[in-house]
Amino acid sequence: MTPPLFLTAAVEGLPDEVALRKLCKEVGAEIGNVYGRTGKQFVLARLSGYNNSARYRHWAVLVDLDNDYPCAGAALPNWLSDPAFLMCFRIAVRELESWLLADRERISEFLRIRADLVTENPDELRDPKLVLIELARQSRSRAIREDMVPDSAAGQSVGPAYTSRIIEFIETNWRPEVAAQRSPSLQRCMAALRVLITRPYPERRDEAPPARS
Repeated sequence: MTPPLFLTAAVEGLPDEVALRKLCKEVGAEIGNVYGRTGKQFVLARLSGYNNSARYRHWAVLVDLDNDYPCAGAALPNWLSDPAFLMCFRIAVRELESWLLADRERISEFLRIRADLVTENPDELRDPKLVLIELARQSRSRAIREDMVPDSAAGQSVGPAYTSRIIEFIETNWRPEVAAQRSPSLQRCMAALRVLITRPYPERRDEAPPARS
């Protein structure tokens, strides 16, 4: 049995790391070192260093598009115009939450809402996180509502256990292959990861270390 290829990764936060690990496992890879985890701007500021390292080692970097550009194609020339041979730089349209909403049946079961409340086209949502929170607000589960829905009077943007609930869903319920059928953005990410793991290591010369995490 061929051992899995180990990738180096950079992500915005812990939910992104958990999702990327699951995606890599789906395509037959594993993640070793992970950089970032402190927001998109931190990752983008160090992206050229990660890309330099990707001349000699396999890298996967995942960030959200948010509303910075109209589409991922417009963001790429500004964020990483010349990816290295072993760099897989992917942009979730518009946020990781759109990829989670794309598994319509499982997210509705997890949130305890009707499946017909969940959009068929999550990549078209302008604010997937807000949509996910509003769906949680309609949950039949008091625990889901209390964990995921913010207290606007307290100035919260998400509920107190929003992140842990998202991680729980990814680890235990989310089906990337099913979700990719409703999310072209996720489908492209998985296809790019499959291409990356087929690429051989080049001859190593003077490799520069990755940017400091």
